[in-house]
Amino acid sequence: MAQRSFPELISGEVTETRDAVHAYTQVLGDWRASCLPRRKHWWHISVQPSARGLTTGLVQANIDFELELDLNADCLRARVADGPSMSEPLGGRPACELANAVTVFLTDHGIDRTLIPEDKQRKNHNVAAPDYSSEVAANLAAVLRAISAAMTDLRARVAGETSPIQLWPHHFDLAMLYLTGEKIPGQDPTDEEQSDKQINFGFAFGDAYVPEPYFYITAYPFPGGLTDLQLPDGAVWHSEGFTGVVLRYRRLLEEQTPREYLVNLWRDVLSAGEQLMLDDR
Repeated sequence: MAQRSFPELISGEVTETRDAVHAYTQVLGDWRASCLPRRKHWWHISVQPSARGLTTGLVQANIDFELELDLNADCLRARVADGPSMSEPLGGRPACELANAVTVFLTDHGIDRTLIPEDKQRKNHNVAAPDYSSEVAANLAAVLRAISAAMTDLRARVAGETSPIQLWPHHFDLAMLYLTGEKIPGQDPTDEEQSDKQINFGFAFGDAYVPEPYFYITAYPFPGGLTDLQLPDGAVWHSEGFTGVVLRYRRLLEEQTPREYLVNLWRDVLSAGEQLMLDDR
């Protein structure tokens, strides 16, 4: 496995920048949710890491378009296939301004008006972030790229079904879902949210559960005995708000080969969790 460095997170106050980028990401997610057909586990509403930030990828509606947060250049770009593009600066602006600019651009170039997101104005995101830092925003993007690369390693090493590597606009966490292929007895098999046995591998920049950047691993249904698994030094079992493994990002950076450590942690928990889920049939 090729080693790739994980960037240091820029120290200092990052909350406003993180929250602003989170709000901008929701603008992208709104358009995916309104234009794309539903996929199981809501995979149609997420966005993906790109070379320079985050992207909707190609959205094929009555016109084909892409929206990207270019966090290296600190702007939102919108492109229409075989057509024009636009660029709007970020800079800590209220997300409602960007949402409106995207709506005007896409409607001017033929988007079906019935596809305009219901909350197209992002009215609740109407306050600027004066302490926003374009340097911090680019740093967040670099961290997401490095973690996405590690998740790609994990995907290549498992035979079962995995979700896209995706960033969820609602919580602003990067995650990949592993599906064991088994259903939970007694649950409606057509309701995949409640019936699919799954293990979730993710990363968040901090939230109410853990106030700093961290990796998490959760499972549904959570198999009895999984917390008996001995974790490598640095990773811990967490039980406040959710039950699962937590590894703080700053702790990962202490490892000599952090990507190998991380992928091995993921694989060990996946192997143990899947076996316990099989035993719970």
